[in-house]
Amino acid sequence: MPQSFSDKYEVVVGLEVHAQLLTQSKIFTSDATAFGQSPNTHISVITLGHPGTLPKINKKVAELAIRMGLACRCEISRYNVFDRKNYFYPDLPKGFQITQDKTPICLGGEVPVKLSSGETRTLRLHHIHLEEDAGKSLHLEGESETFVDLNRAGMPLIEIVTEPDIRSAEEAGLLLTELRKLVRYLDICDGNMEEGSMRCDANISVRLKGDTKLGEKVEVKNMNSIRNVQRAIEHEFERQVKLVEEGVEIISETRTFDANTGTTAGMRTKETLNDYRYFPEPDLPPLIITEEMLAQIKADMPALPQELFDKFTQEYQLPEYDASVLTDTKEMALYFEGVCQYSRNYKAIANWLMGSVKKVLNEQNSSLDALMLPAQRIAEIIQLVDDGKISASKASQNLFPKVLENPRMEVVKVAEQFDLIHEDKEDFIQPIIQEVLAKYPDKVKAYKNGKKNLVGMFMGEVMKLSKGKVDPKKANQLIREALESA
Repeated sequence: MPQSFSDKYEVVVGLEVHAQLLTQSKIFTSDATAFGQSPNTHISVITLGHPGTLPKINKKVAELAIRMGLACRCEISRYNVFDRKNYFYPDLPKGFQITQDKTPICLGGEVPVKLSSGETRTLRLHHIHLEEDAGKSLHLEGESETFVDLNRAGMPLIEIVTEPDIRSAEEAGLLLTELRKLVRYLDICDGNMEEGSMRCDANISVRLKGDTKLGEKVEVKNMNSIRNVQRAIEHEFERQVKLVEEGVEIISETRTFDANTGTTAGMRTKETLNDYRYFPEPDLPPLIITEEMLAQIKADMPALPQELFDKFTQEYQLPEYDASVLTDTKEMALYFEGVCQYSRNYKAIANWLMGSVKKVLNEQNSSLDALMLPAQRIAEIIQLVDDGKISASKASQNLFPKVLENPRMEVVKVAEQFDLIHEDKEDFIQPIIQEVLAKYPDKVKAYKNGKKNLVGMFMGEVMKLSKGKVDPKKANQLIREALESA
């Protein structure tokens, strides 16, 4: 696309993000919600929409939705009515979806994102509402029939609907990243877009820069990664600008995204107003959020990423980069705080977690829980380094792997068992120094004549001869003294 087009037009994006809630049972029935089970095993007469069956709201679903609303600074609706959304769902047996139309449980809200330029933008939410998921239609290769798995039908969802505030693919990606981080910190959704527990639709339009009127939008449906959402926005911006420049009318439609080609394709046109024939769900009484319930949910709220970021930069005096990396996941942030209970060398803790620990996690494609390394062990390694009993490099390369193999053993005992503790006694170091000096008399003479940088060479030889056992700081001091008196 010509640069002039980017200078002339801007993209306008609003997101609709579905997050599947981490409850043991579905939103209106006791059917289990476990992922990956055999098709059509987590169903009941309520899921199947049999006549005479009555839904009942899962209280936990409301609590989790309120958590998300509080985290996004939403206003919580005290009086909630559910509605029937009538639409042809081949994989929702009732023929309608129970959702919230007029009274979403969370109103308004905002999520700040930090752009690569360093600027922080606050993106507004329109609302968050509760609803049930549909099942899944399966189109197997080589089969002419469509198979339906209803295990997902009735799964509890929140739908997070933003205002059309997003002005770039970068902002959309950052917002999705923050939302995924929030649902994981709050323990309300695993945020796994590949498995479909978090999905995103993007409403995309273009307009001339400076214009305040929204353009005709298209909706790109069901994207399963943050990067694909960004790619879809980038493609749609280019496609729509070209149409405008050619004088072709943009059709309001639903489009699908092809991850292989990075392009979108039309699925169906959208009417000005879809005739979903919403009406209040007659089988569910209003959901009343009491002040006592709301106060309890507020009291049980965990620390959020921004709170921990502020704490790490202010209380622990970490650089912003370190705090950002450590708060990227709840698991790492809490582990860092756990290590801080045993050590006050906060910068060293951050370095260890971002360095050696993260490297192992990446290599093993593992988690901190699976690593089963008590936080105290990291503090013990740091203490050994601070006390000069082992060098930082040896601690990382030699000691740490042994500690991982023996997580229940005190680090000092692991170091002693594998002969990794530095020797700082003079009667051990002096003979080694004298042997090195005797081996290089010409270098000793050069040092005496002013080539003081040769001390590094002597240090290397001492470390080599001692097999790295001597305390570098003590050895350096003794080498200088020996050279001066030689």
